[in-house]
Amino acid sequence: MEYYPRKIEKVLEPWMKRREIIVIKGARQTGKTTLLLHLSKVWKGNYVTLEDEEIKNALERDPKIFVKRFGKNKFLFIDEAQYLKNIGKILKLLFDLYGKKLKLVVAGSGSFDIKVQVGKYLVGRAIFFELFPLDFEEFLLWKEKNLYEVFLEYKKQIFDFIFKGKKIKVKPIFEKEFQQNLKEYLLYGGFPGIVKEKNKEIKKELLKNLMRTYLEKDVFFFLGIRHLEKFQNLLRHLAFNSGNILSISGISSDLKMDFRTAEDYLNILEQTYIISSLSPFYKNLTTELKKSKKVYLLDEGLRNSIMGNFLELEKRADQGQILENYIFGELKKNFEKINYWRTTGGAEIDFILKVKKEILPIEVKSDGRLTKGFLSFLKNYHPKRAIVFTKKDFALKKINKTKIIFIPHFFI
Repeated sequence: MEYYPRKIEKVLEPWMKRREIIVIKGARQTGKTTLLLHLSKVWKGNYVTLEDEEIKNALERDPKIFVKRFGKNKFLFIDEAQYLKNIGKILKLLFDLYGKKLKLVVAGSGSFDIKVQVGKYLVGRAIFFELFPLDFEEFLLWKEKNLYEVFLEYKKQIFDFIFKGKKIKVKPIFEKEFQQNLKEYLLYGGFPGIVKEKNKEIKKELLKNLMRTYLEKDVFFFLGIRHLEKFQNLLRHLAFNSGNILSISGISSDLKMDFRTAEDYLNILEQTYIISSLSPFYKNLTTELKKSKKVYLLDEGLRNSIMGNFLELEKRADQGQILENYIFGELKKNFEKINYWRTTGGAEIDFILKVKKEILPIEVKSDGRLTKGFLSFLKNYHPKRAIVFTKKDFALKKINKTKIIFIPHFFI
């Protein structure tokens, strides 16, 4: 079977030669098992899955004997870690006893860190990574390798602009092909199994099944949430209100759910990598929001499936939400520090990147018109650089001391 590469491999490589346990978390079906099987071949280690009851029981009953059997090749890859309740404690024991000669790489769904609390046992012993659905770069690598090479050149120049302030010397070509690929990505998202499938109707069924499995296995069985209907209603509410200010009291009232339950459900959705929250950027305590969060779904295909809407972008009333949700996902997968900005008067910037000690405002638009809020932010904060994502525009403008690039949505 052909292996499709993931960007995380390059990130993991230097850590494979260190002692720390590597822990990989992520939503269901983001490719954790495929990644571990591939790494076990590359590094010539043993792969085991705790979904196998016999393997799980053996590790739980006698970790030392378990290592004697499976830990002879220096690398041991343990999949589906969420199935073992005391996995954190056992990993600590294995590291303390065998850490000098045995490298552990562990993967599990995000839910295991809610219930099992792996982190508290592995302080100073582990490094954590997240495996998301494919970003647009990986999507192109899998679907259009020739176009992918062009994309890399574009992305390098964007990152050089962001981090070094360098001028962008190229203008987009093959725009029609980029747009076509982006349309597919915005409809069906980046889960590996869905990306590989060519039939559109099967893609839709796979997305439905992914959500059904998540609800049954993670939410109901593993986390013990019995009121699945309430949980689903909350998820549907978030899908329709992606990118809006989150009000837990408002959700509680609208969905007839008590505040604590809504808060718990939101935490589960975030820990299991279905949603991600965004905190505000602020300096002026009196005029800028400093507590209210915004919420986005981490995969467009999943969002469309939850909403039951697979209409193409041009026919959608929520076109702006889709594009904003998409840009957030791309930023989330490529940058650590992201916020949004909004004043009590309603002026807003979609995203604020923290790059070293500088801030970089980002707007997601259907056209290139700048809002009063954007201009107000430039006036008050004097950022050196800014980005405006638009449908077709490609230009560099300067307002006061801020260099602003206008680039198409696919150019990230």
